[in-house]
Amino acid sequence: MRKHRAVRQTEGVNVDVKTIEGHEMTPSAATQKVGRVLRVAPAFVGTSVDADVGVQTGVVARYVPSQGRYVIKEVSHAAVRDDVEVNYPTVARVGTQAIVQIAAPRCIFLTLDDERDPLATWVSAAELTTKAGRILSPAVAAEVVRRGGSDARMESIELLYGVAALAGLPPARLIQEELGIPHRTASAWIIAARKAGRLSGMNYNAGRPAGS
Repeated sequence: MRKHRAVRQTEGVNVDVKTIEGHEMTPSAATQKVGRVLRVAPAFVGTSVDADVGVQTGVVARYVPSQGRYVIKEVSHAAVRDDVEVNYPTVARVGTQAIVQIAAPRCIFLTLDDERDPLATWVSAAELTTKAGRILSPAVAAEVVRRGGSDARMESIELLYGVAALAGLPPARLIQEELGIPHRTASAWIIAARKAGRLSGMNYNAGRPAGS
């Protein structure tokens, strides 16, 4: 999926993200280790209202290690207007995968401190997103490209790959766009990161449509 298509799918979609118990999503909820630097919430509930369709949709997604991503386990719909009937033609217009794509980065956390430090500051992948809609700032991206096979590059590849794969989006495409590199280079860096054990527990199946 090209980025402009993903933007159209998620543009204007607001999602309220909670833990499976109904609490606010905070770093303490990220109890599942993925890769070397990421922690994710084992599950989340994402709720969104599509004003045009007139339907509120709730999605329960769980991180499934064997799949290497968040998998939708439950979907519920409720009409928010009297003139709306919750039937197949109506719910078919609701983008459940878009909810996962927006919610997942809020459930993925990492720290720039020593993770063994109880005072370490953890931030979500969503919090890292800049005003320009990027996860990495241009300065950080330039440094990652320049510094060869450094830990900083591997950590950035792990972060970008994890954000995309866990949400069911093509990681190579995101890495290309964030770092301004060709597809061949992005693929090579993904292979290197996987060989280094950076991408354990996260996977994207190119043969599987992102919305499946």
